[in-house]
Amino acid sequence: MIRIGVDFGGTKIEAAALDADGRFQARVRGPTPPAYEDRLEATRAIVAEAERQAGVRTDRVGVGGPGSPSPRTGTMRNSNSTVLNGRPFPADLARVLERRVRYANDANCLALSEAVDGAAAGAGVVFAAILGTGCGAGLAVDGRIVEGRNGIAGEWGHMPLPSPRPWDPQIACWCGRANCMELFVSGTGFARDAGLGGEDAIAAMRAGDANAGAAFDRYLDRLARGLGVIVNVLDPDVVVLGGGMSNIAEIYARLPAALAPHAFSDVFDTPVRPALHGDSSGVRGAAWLWPRA
Repeated sequence: MIRIGVDFGGTKIEAAALDADGRFQARVRGPTPPAYEDRLEATRAIVAEAERQAGVRTDRVGVGGPGSPSPRTGTMRNSNSTVLNGRPFPADLARVLERRVRYANDANCLALSEAVDGAAAGAGVVFAAILGTGCGAGLAVDGRIVEGRNGIAGEWGHMPLPSPRPWDPQIACWCGRANCMELFVSGTGFARDAGLGGEDAIAAMRAGDANAGAAFDRYLDRLARGLGVIVNVLDPDVVVLGGGMSNIAEIYARLPAALAPHAFSDVFDTPVRPALHGDSSGVRGAAWLWPRA
């Protein structure tokens, strides 16, 4: 059986064909056009090419992308790719693709991918966070996405940074709120605090630069505070990190000790792991939105 998954991003659209064992049979990428209708057509063309390469024609497609459809109206909300907001994006995709579509937030797709056969394979409760240009998170329980009654489970990126410190700035978020986690633990947030590009800041930190080192200390403290809330509410079996910041090895060496004081427990041994499938997790998770049968 072949599944088709689509990772719909702000700068690129990727479609992949996976076999029953999760092996890629095709993988196609293209740029994301600025106009809404052009995005629909680009997705149709990329899916068609993935199917052509895999030698299949499916009747269903899984799509992961920013934001989520409202369970009341079916229109998109909470997408940092704001051209989607207010549009019936999943329904429009189904119309253009001429097949059934299941849509999930891209961070939920990360959680699902890593829970099925990734860094959290076999774990019961998996919390996965994308620490990239923005910040999102998803939740999978027993290998299934949990979206919640209102379809907003895992919207960790837009909860306020907990336990504010005197040195935490006040920042307005694009979502209309202030001091969202996204503003502090995304790669963009780290670069803003460091005053350098993210990669340059990490290089400077590793070279012993005091300012870059202090910015990374603040980053770890903020990440630990945010994840501490998740640990106390969900007590996940595994925390998985994706996105550009997840590639920084020092996070895994130092974060557990920074996180432990925020856990309301006499013991904290929750593993924090990088996504096994890296930037492939989004498209893999989208494909896994459909069951095996």
